[in-house]
Amino acid sequence: MTTEISVRLRDLKPEYQRLWSTCEIKPEKLNLVQDIVTQISSYRRRYRAIQRQINVPWYFIAVIHNMESSLKFTRHLHNGDSLKKRTVNTPPGRPLAEPINGWESGYTWEESAIDALTLKDFDKVKDWSLAAQLWQLERFNGFGYRMYHPEVFSPYLWSATNHYTQGKYKSDGKWDADEVSTQIGVVALLKILLKVENIEVPLA
Repeated sequence: MTTEISVRLRDLKPEYQRLWSTCEIKPEKLNLVQDIVTQISSYRRRYRAIQRQINVPWYFIAVIHNMESSLKFTRHLHNGDSLKKRTVNTPPGRPLAEPINGWESGYTWEESAIDALTLKDFDKVKDWSLAAQLWQLERFNGFGYRMYHPEVFSPYLWSATNHYTQGKYKSDGKWDADEVSTQIGVVALLKILLKVENIEVPLA
């Protein structure tokens, strides 16, 4: 008999609250986290411009940008593919519209970012509590860990913290139990970023 695994926000909120409250950044990763946060803060204006258009918190956009594109503004927010053409990797063929300035210039980071965020209906989100944001971020990356390897908390969220040790999808659908994510997860970034920027967000 198998236990059904829920990916509904209402069921997972308490877990996200507990994990956030007990989360600590690994000491050996702290300097790198701080360096990335400093870089994110320097790009605040561009993220806020997107927030003004679709009402998605700028810091939420920023941590996705780091995970998907290492903060490069020459890459699609969807998955890090080049802005010179539509996305190739999942999700492929985005944005559907042609570049505003034509194919010679390719997509601007802003038009691609808006497509990536609205594709996931982030512009329609009403609950921006921290627990709900973590659910949205895990949904953006996919619930594969939760569904197929529930023994591992998603490194997309928890890498570089005490809640992640090893186990990783090396690519779409390719699991390696011994692989260790070297990325800084979004929670480690948010822990420092929200403090540095004096942003108060309710946990629930």
